Amino acid sequence: MRLRHRCAMLSLSCVVMPALLASCASAPLPVTAVPAAPAPAPMPRTPDQLYPQLFQAVQMGEVFDDQKHFVDMTVRGDPAQVEAAFLAERGAPGFDLKAFVAAHFDEDPPLQTPTLRQDDDLRTHIDALWPVLTRDFSHVPPHGSALALPEPTVVPGGRFREVYYWDSYFTMLGLAESGHDDLARQMLDNFAYQIDTYGHIPNGTRSYYLSRSQPPFFAYMVSDAATRGGEGVYRRYLPQLQAEYAYWMRGSDGLTPGGASERVVKLADGSVLNRYWDDRDTPRQEAWVHDIRTAAEVRATRPAGEVYRDLRAAAESGWDFSSRWFDDPQRLSSIHTTQIVPVDLNSLMYHLETTLAAACRQQPGACTIDYAARAKQRQAAIERHLWNPAGYYADYDLRTRAPRARVTAAMLFPLFVGLASPAHAQATAQTVQAQLLGPGGLVTTPVRSGQQWDAPNGWAPLQWVAVAGLRRYGQDALAGRIGRGFLARVQGVFEAEHKLTEKYDVLAQGQGAGGGEYPNQDGFGWTNGVTLMLLDLYGRPGASSGP
Repeated sequence: MRLRHRCAMLSLSCVVMPALLASCASAPLPVTAVPAAPAPAPMPRTPDQLYPQLFQAVQMGEVFDDQKHFVDMTVRGDPAQVEAAFLAERGAPGFDLKAFVAAHFDEDPPLQTPTLRQDDDLRTHIDALWPVLTRDFSHVPPHGSALALPEPTVVPGGRFREVYYWDSYFTMLGLAESGHDDLARQMLDNFAYQIDTYGHIPNGTRSYYLSRSQPPFFAYMVSDAATRGGEGVYRRYLPQLQAEYAYWMRGSDGLTPGGASERVVKLADGSVLNRYWDDRDTPRQEAWVHDIRTAAEVRATRPAGEVYRDLRAAAESGWDFSSRWFDDPQRLSSIHTTQIVPVDLNSLMYHLETTLAAACRQQPGACTIDYAARAKQRQAAIERHLWNPAGYYADYDLRTRAPRARVTAAMLFPLFVGLASPAHAQATAQTVQAQLLGPGGLVTTPVRSGQQWDAPNGWAPLQWVAVAGLRRYGQDALAGRIGRGFLARVQGVFEAEHKLTEKYDVLAQGQGAGGGEYPNQDGFGWTNGVTLMLLDLYGRPGASSGP
């Protein structure tokens, strides 16, 4: 087993700095304003801006089975000229829209998986996958949707041939375990570059993703790198950590109790927390027709822009889609993401604040905010407002001013980041065992809605959050049941299909995961990373070794 990075990757106690936080007073937040985020570069134009009428025709005509396909293609030549050619030719007899696209656009090349040898085990196959999933975006076509990056990077796989924010953290765990510290550091530098260039880390490295981010794991990338490379890492990335915080807290200054602005809310008692948001309120370009149809279902009762923003905000959460965000668990059109204060997001913001506190200690005078005090106050607000008395951490509903009743795997994030009280951690573990534990690991929610972030699906990042969080609070037996169960499911699919997939059915042996807007994908970055971590903890599925 490769135990060299165990402490860094588990993050069980390395970066929370309990002594520092314990010294913070619970007084109101200091008056000091959040520093302004750096002025972002001019945003690249998106496909609907480059060739708007052609874009509409292709997406509304459903020329491709996957709506992401067209927005990932690269137009040849001047987009305005291609748009003009389309407008001139579309009325001609026998005009073929798909043939027109083929004549004027280049495909984004698919990723190739390595040839699997019959005697390859999981670890060997994953090690062979890293080069396949590594891409170079140092030079991108001028009129494509791909965003440039200075260093090589690892992509998830399948239809996801660009970098995704929160996926990458779990991929980087696996890279470090495989001995690719250099590539993990290059990916970290790419994320710092995105903050410097755009003022935030986008959902993914496509122009159409720039209006939103994803769960803020940059601080975990930095703290893990600091554990491996020394505390000087904090000093190196302090400006980007501060900019990340400024992005998520933008609009917090001047908020009155009960108010909200972009990704920040202020509750009636003055608690400042965060929510998911998107700067645009139009259909997602990569799912244009899906979103228009969803909004049409409720057009008599809700403005379409409100529905579009809630769909986009759910995409920022990474849980796109889940009954977690719905009023009616069976109806996507009942989505109200922006009216929900998520427990996982606020847990990650707590970790960002504690990481900033650590970075500021390494560079006295570089910070004007008492981040440790903010973390302490956020911790108190989570314990006060995001705890369901039924015995688990839950999202908070801004409309009812109470925790939501939905049981979801997000309840484990307070344990993962170390903010949970011991009593709440124990009660949460009991709820997980009673309602979310399946034979193949942790199910995302108990609800069967047909959405991919609901039952029966389990996702690699949530398995790792659960295992690391439960172990942090001494719940090793439950952590082992989740970790070993998920490993066994990954092994079973690998043996049957020679794949590592995006998600798994953790409730029914032998059935593939499904639901959502696209088929289950092969690759797969975060599954590869988490699988390696679990193999180091628990050994090969079926073996008796491991804690």
